[in-house]
Amino acid sequence: MNLTRRSFLAATAATAAATPAIHGAEKARKYRTVLIGTGWWGMNILRTAVEAGQSDVVAMCDVDQNQLDKAHAEIEKMTGAAPKKYRDYRDLLKEQKPDVAIVATPDHWHPLITIAACEAGAHVYVEKPISHTLLEGRAMVHAARAADRVVQVGTHRRVSPHNMWAIQFMKEGKLGKIGMIRAFVHSGGGPGKTTPDADVPAGLDWEFWCGPAPMRPFNPAIHPRGFRQFLDYANGTLGDWGIHWMDHITWWSDELAPKAVSSFGGRHIAEDSTDAPDTQVVQFDYESFTAVWEHRRYAANNAEKHPVGIYFYGTEGTMHIGWRNDGATFYPRSSNQEPVNVPPQLHKPDEQNIPELWADFLAAIKEKRRSVCDIEIGHRSTSLSLLGMLSLKLGRSIAWDGEKETCPGDAQANALLRRDYRKPWVYPEV
Repeated sequence: MNLTRRSFLAATAATAAATPAIHGAEKARKYRTVLIGTGWWGMNILRTAVEAGQSDVVAMCDVDQNQLDKAHAEIEKMTGAAPKKYRDYRDLLKEQKPDVAIVATPDHWHPLITIAACEAGAHVYVEKPISHTLLEGRAMVHAARAADRVVQVGTHRRVSPHNMWAIQFMKEGKLGKIGMIRAFVHSGGGPGKTTPDADVPAGLDWEFWCGPAPMRPFNPAIHPRGFRQFLDYANGTLGDWGIHWMDHITWWSDELAPKAVSSFGGRHIAEDSTDAPDTQVVQFDYESFTAVWEHRRYAANNAEKHPVGIYFYGTEGTMHIGWRNDGATFYPRSSNQEPVNVPPQLHKPDEQNIPELWADFLAAIKEKRRSVCDIEIGHRSTSLSLLGMLSLKLGRSIAWDGEKETCPGDAQANALLRRDYRKPWVYPEV
């Protein structure tokens, strides 16, 4: 089930061609919609779905009863209906048979729930990053294709106007030949402090929360919202933020994947309870260009113009694509030309473009086409972050065959493309 470079590019081109349908989604049909994972971001998506007018929210699921009850009360007030509550997504899928499932759990749960939802006949909107390990992502693509379901990944910058403008600008050759790319996130903070383990809060099924990942004592720094800096459940800043900016490389480039990846960094400043790197640099070597990722979770000060984003360096100038404060800016090579800026067009309060992405999701279902952030695209972009983490864990460079999705002749690296699940959960195989 490996994707060839040619077929990947064809699928990407078809998706791009369908993008104008984002704003033309039919508003007649109502989809039986469920939310699995009722935290902050899951509710952002569900609110958008309700406001779009094509969703009947029939059920909500979470292993944290307090979180579930709060989210349920909001939706009941918003819609006048009372969705059924579940603690186990398997019961929800079996009993409700939804048309649409929103998967907004912690990262380590995305694969199993997305696969189960596809097998139950649901179209899926799954948050990024799609998986914790690389081969989980391939299994998710396989499940979506086997069930002929639309699976949209929450990489919403694909429908953000300034991001779209910048990518199109470069695809038209206006930046010239691009030789280097630099993506980065520099956030504030410092050493932090240790958070002691604690008793599991009433209403939280901690064993189920850990699920297929290693079981460890409950710590308030993990749940809610802190899990992305714990490597048992996510892949740190590179896995969290990195996928958005790695996706710009996948989006722009005609090359399927890098041929080699090298990563270095560690915990140089952090003294808290997390275990993800606070400092990381990754180099991705492609045939025709080099890409670099860097992050630090400290020292995001006013000395740097852009704290987040991605630079493309070409023979005709430099393109910076940022977020809410800067949009996209083309800096021409010639000093006689003025920079060109396209400001961001984002939605309050989340400062993202979720409505556009949700509209495309519904349009893709109706039109029986791949969505603009299709699961294959999400898998390829997530894989870049995961390969960076793989190299960091090994402490050395790795070679990568993007078509076969393997590290040639490297048994040690290939072993880390997956992980053992905690029983009784079973790792998804293709």
